[in-house]
Amino acid sequence: MKKIGFTLAEVLITLAIIGIVAALTIPTLVQNYQERAWNTASQVFQRKLGEALKVMNVQGTLAGYTTTEAFVDELSKHIKITKICKNDDITTCFSDTVTWGTENEEVEMSKIKKAKNFGQEDWDTETIGLQFANGTTGIIAYNPECKQNPYSNQITGTSCIALLYDTTGFKKPNQQLKDLRSINVLNLGNNCAIELNGVCFSAPFKPQALTYNECESLKQELGIEKCCTWCHGQDSWSGTISPEEAGPDYWSGSIKTCKEMGGRLPTMAELATLANELYNTNNIEAYTDNYFPARLDRDKLASYGFSDYGSYFCLRSSETRINGFLDNKVYGRYFGSGSTGWNYTCTSREKSDTLAICVIE
Repeated sequence: MKKIGFTLAEVLITLAIIGIVAALTIPTLVQNYQERAWNTASQVFQRKLGEALKVMNVQGTLAGYTTTEAFVDELSKHIKITKICKNDDITTCFSDTVTWGTENEEVEMSKIKKAKNFGQEDWDTETIGLQFANGTTGIIAYNPECKQNPYSNQITGTSCIALLYDTTGFKKPNQQLKDLRSINVLNLGNNCAIELNGVCFSAPFKPQALTYNECESLKQELGIEKCCTWCHGQDSWSGTISPEEAGPDYWSGSIKTCKEMGGRLPTMAELATLANELYNTNNIEAYTDNYFPARLDRDKLASYGFSDYGSYFCLRSSETRINGFLDNKVYGRYFGSGSTGWNYTCTSREKSDTLAICVIE
């Protein structure tokens, strides 16, 4: 009776093909799995932290501290922290080194002693190490100028802290845009959080405002043509006010922060470059509106630090729209889940919820 089967050569060839396919596909599958795991862990942690800060805001315990340590004592009542490490012993709670920036610069975390090491030059507070119950580790600094409004459910308190956190704790890779994420960390070694077409962008952040008088005293140094007399802290109003009555100017505050980082606010063309990256397209220009099929890449949002701010946000540019006495308009770009476009409404100088990003030169 004739037997049918595979020859040894056929079996070896088949195994070789399977091995080659596995070698080509498995690393990609593992990498994709890791990235999804890091992004999910980051989103879950940010949600829990945001809920804790929101409760503190409602209870009136978010503001009023002069040290990071005092703030952390209160925070630990609202989110489970298993270990707190003082400023001189941070690496007991956090990895000794991390890699940061597009050049993967190695940063010694024992040197991250103050808020200014996160790029927050004006806070003048020390850092504290943390270990959370879910395994996330972090280094946190508190903003003593933190504001709260117990009557507003919109305030989550993220502007009150700068936090570098690792979703995998002490496990590697300890690398920015992978397991290492941040909130309001503007600088840690190399300032580049995103590098596109040779343009180095910082991480996004919520800026601190300047008053009219602060703007006037700094405008020559900052290169500001006119300080804002039409800034008011409201969405709309009519009438005129004196400079002494002018409200907060977040655009000027953004310029100040960027200058301290060795950079500037982006142009509209540079914001278009960023938009093309976040929407995975190449047809967005400085002053165009783009609708479906453009869709925000949520993985990139998480990697670049934008997911902290929801699925809709605005970024200001360096370009103003001063029209006679109307001096509060700044050109910028809005980013929605399925559309993006140029704008000067959501990017007005007095808007407190508009984000900033710097171009590092």
